[in-house]
Amino acid sequence: MISKHHQELFGQMVRFGLTGGLLTVLVAGGYWLVATAFGVEPMLALTINYLVFTTLGYVLHSKFSFRGHGSRDRPAARTARFFTVNTLGFLGNQFFVWLLVKHLGGQVWWSVIPILFVTPLVTFSLQRRWVFD
Repeated sequence: MISKHHQELFGQMVRFGLTGGLLTVLVAGGYWLVATAFGVEPMLALTINYLVFTTLGYVLHSKFSFRGHGSRDRPAARTARFFTVNTLGFLGNQFFVWLLVKHLGGQVWWSVIPILFVTPLVTFSLQRRWVFD
């Protein structure tokens, strides 16, 4: 039998996967589109997408992904922590773009791979343990 804690964790992971997956695809796809179709410098294209999707991410994760998890009595602190975690994810993604596209001279799509598979794992852990505690 699975414990209540593990059931809650599994539910959060599924909801985060759905919400975070959608947001990650939107950010990665938007980044790729802006950088390639519109010819915007890749690091600037990623910045634009970060600014567009961060607020949407906060709403979706707080209302859906982590609903019912942790205390909800300090929304200002939670909001600040969320934007801190998202900024760390953004900086990690910028590193991937810098390393793979700028430094190694790879294609824009190279950086989409860690944006899709590395950053979500890091942000889920931080959001669950620190933001929506």
